[in-house]
Amino acid sequence: MAAVRSRVEQVVTGRGVEAFFRDGRLTSVPRKPGRREELLAHLTRTLFAEGRPYTEREVNDTLRTVHEDCSALRRYLVEGGFLARTRDGSSYHRVH
Repeated sequence: MAAVRSRVEQVVTGRGVEAFFRDGRLTSVPRKPGRREELLAHLTRTLFAEGRPYTEREVNDTLRTVHEDCSALRRYLVEGGFLARTRDGSSYHRVH
């Protein structure tokens, strides 16, 4: 019930992930962990295909389409468990 109420509040107040974008570009990365996780899940779903490996350069180029600080976004995605990388860092893939 609380999750439904929270979702409705986001729509009514415009506080969904769209609130972090302007003209297709990410304007800020939320500090609150829950909001950041929501944003990272959105970026993962919309930018990275399931089952496809990516080089670090491809990940960076993809993230740069929405925000200049691709290194921070890449780190958040890996630390948050949205992207996984090989031990040597040569390849990344979407986790979910």
